[in-house]
Amino acid sequence: MQTLQQLQHRLNQVLEKLESDEFLTNKELGGEIGFYIFDYPPEHEVAVREHLSYLTKKLKSRSEAKGGRFASINLFEMVIELLKSRKLLERSYKMQFEKGDDALFKALKGPLEQNRFAEFIVEQTDVKGCDFIMLHGLGSVWPIVRGHGLLNALHAKVGNVPTVMFYPGKYNGAALKPFGRIESNNYYRAFKLVP
Repeated sequence: MQTLQQLQHRLNQVLEKLESDEFLTNKELGGEIGFYIFDYPPEHEVAVREHLSYLTKKLKSRSEAKGGRFASINLFEMVIELLKSRKLLERSYKMQFEKGDDALFKALKGPLEQNRFAEFIVEQTDVKGCDFIMLHGLGSVWPIVRGHGLLNALHAKVGNVPTVMFYPGKYNGAALKPFGRIESNNYYRAFKLVP
């Protein structure tokens, strides 16, 4: 298991990676789309959130100076926005209170279907005008939003914009394992942002 110190060492490499020409131009990917995973032990979620907050502030000041643009997308906040836009948020609260989590999960499968959710993300953030995209907060919306499903849905929608998903779990280069505990048979092809 990765220690907090080992994770911090990896997190400290993220900024340099995001600002590199290789990352921003999808160089050295052999024609592949620039989709990346930064996996981490879910028990270190708070440390990752704190680092992402620091990283976002640093990137904003540097982007403004260079005239660049990026999107930092909290998936939980995006789900809330989608539900608000469809006037489903209050109804969702009520359903969960009255009928429980299973009923809510079943009811939200349609509105939060991965392709619809990906389309909403693209519309809300103008991702095509970005130098890169950071997705985070997946642990707060799982299992309604699944990492592999969302990335697959985003492939056709973001073009060549490099995209990083901060993933609470394990990624072995082929399969995502949510929270490092749940077996998944879902194959996904992405690059590790920082091994």
